[in-house]
Amino acid sequence: MNTHPTVAASTVVLVLAASLLAACSKEEKAADAARAVNVVKVDAVSGELGASYTGEVRARFETALGFRVPGKITARLAEVGDAVKQGQVLARIDPGDQRLGIEAARQQVAAAQTHYDQNAADLARFQELAKQGFISAAEVERRATATRVAAAQLDQAKAQLGTNENQAAYTQLRADHDGVVTAIGAEVGQVVAAGQMVMRVARRGDMEVAINVPENRLADVNKADKVKIDFWAQPDKLLDGKVREIAPSADPVTRTYTTKVTILGGDRDIHLGMTANVYFRTNGHAAVVRLPSSALYQKGDEMAVWVVDPKTSQVSLRPVKVDRYSDEAVRVTEGLSGGELVVRAGVHKLFPNEKVRILAEAPR
Repeated sequence: MNTHPTVAASTVVLVLAASLLAACSKEEKAADAARAVNVVKVDAVSGELGASYTGEVRARFETALGFRVPGKITARLAEVGDAVKQGQVLARIDPGDQRLGIEAARQQVAAAQTHYDQNAADLARFQELAKQGFISAAEVERRATATRVAAAQLDQAKAQLGTNENQAAYTQLRADHDGVVTAIGAEVGQVVAAGQMVMRVARRGDMEVAINVPENRLADVNKADKVKIDFWAQPDKLLDGKVREIAPSADPVTRTYTTKVTILGGDRDIHLGMTANVYFRTNGHAAVVRLPSSALYQKGDEMAVWVVDPKTSQVSLRPVKVDRYSDEAVRVTEGLSGGELVVRAGVHKLFPNEKVRILAEAPR
């Protein structure tokens, strides 16, 4: 059976058309299969070079208070966080022994006073007899010496009484300055030694941030032109700081140097124990990028982001350095350049060189 040439040609055309349609359909399906991602465009802004460290707000002056005499604690009148005034009683120990000591010292004073009075009266009589020629001058001198000895014994007894009274006063632990109780070292019923820490009181006024600086970054701290401080609880508050002290030796465990930075211009909104970030700035400029925190991907001990190549539509994982975190955003100082596209969300569902489809550039 012969096939008409026109019919054969039509059949070939139909087959080719079907093949082209199938190929287009597959391409569209492949395109549709690419993962849709929401991206943010990197907008690098000028920033100052430097390093940042996290620390804790502390009082510059903090005193460990303890009793000057040993004894058993009978009362504790302050708790952690209480504001105290100078001279306020914070705790007491049993004053029984000190009271007995005071009573014994008073009796010694009374006995010394009687002894002195007797010797003074005898001296007066012997001086009168000496004028009448009944006794010698040597005897009068002996009586005068005995009187001076009795006077010295009286002074000694009075001094001992004063010491015992002081010991009794030491059974009350008083605040030696206005401040806030930051720690308790002993409880009611506990027997404490003289000088043992019972309470720690932070003095009001100057506050500072204590940070730990690695030994290879000490040069950055020393060369810093500016020191800035912000607070986790108050991210919009940025205060000036000043390095007050750098430990002369490294901590034997962490191998870091404890550095204390004084907060300049602090206010009542800054409280002890707050978490603070300290920034050391040097002259110069670098690219500082602000990204949503959802864009971060943790790779081992490093932080990274997924960067989209606009030519191939493929993603690659890029390590970055983050110097500041907040609830909704992070600040990146290394690893990105202006104009790059960073995946905003869903970062844990991607894999290297995966092709993606950009939905839209999202606002940051």
